[in-house]
Amino acid sequence: MTTQDKPQTPQPLSLSSIRVGSSQPAVLAEFYAKFFGRPADVHNGPFHMWLGSGTSFRVSDHSELNGPAKEPQRILLNFDTKDVKGEFERLKALGLTIIQEPYATGGRSDYWVATLADPDGNLVQLTTPLEMLAPLP
Repeated sequence: MTTQDKPQTPQPLSLSSIRVGSSQPAVLAEFYAKFFGRPADVHNGPFHMWLGSGTSFRVSDHSELNGPAKEPQRILLNFDTKDVKGEFERLKALGLTIIQEPYATGGRSDYWVATLADPDGNLVQLTTPLEMLAPLP
């Protein structure tokens, strides 16, 4: 058996960023500035980046994109917040597109989700952090 035939041990990976491509990055950046409650930490032409805890969220142009997301349910952008209902009300007051008001899910009364859509139709969810959930019996 050669070295090539032996299975390789995978190296630990960490998610460093999420990038959302768009034919209208300035419009998307305006939405996410409202969503995050602040302008992008980095802005260079069509590139916008918000720094987060251990990762970054990026919006930029992409030459092969045109129009809204064709399957917006394929990827859900989940953002944890300790107050799903309160954060939802803040975003609703800003006029962002609401898909689903906050609801408890997963058979739990303490796990909340609310869903919005960005201007390209990508689904963005507010979710309760998992560490806040009570242990299951």
